[in-house]
Amino acid sequence: MLYRFLADIVLITHFAFAVFTLLGGLLLLRYPRLMPLHLAALCWAVIVQWANLICPLTPLENYLRVLGDQDGYAAGFVEHFVLKVMYPDDLTVELRYLIGMILVAVNAAVYVLFIWRRRAAPGRSA
Repeated sequence: MLYRFLADIVLITHFAFAVFTLLGGLLLLRYPRLMPLHLAALCWAVIVQWANLICPLTPLENYLRVLGDQDGYAAGFVEHFVLKVMYPDDLTVELRYLIGMILVAVNAAVYVLFIWRRRAAPGRSA
């Protein structure tokens, strides 16, 4: 039971990291100091996708599931909803490149907005 719980925590953390890499740039509009953390996370995510690597959180989660005597992802909420997004069955190399391009495109747009808003802020000279 403990290992399954820990595996679920790792999976939720992994999912939160993925969401942060995709949409975390929006947090910069409110919390600009997050930029170095977000850029590091974004670079890691793109490298993992384009280099066809496995994020270390995946083997950790699988190891914890094995310790918890689980064969795979069965009937729970986390397994049913989150796993299908994190680990699709048909994750091809082409799809990984597309995911990386989407990460770059979405965040490039957010960073352009961030820079534009900072330059247009009242009290700043152009």
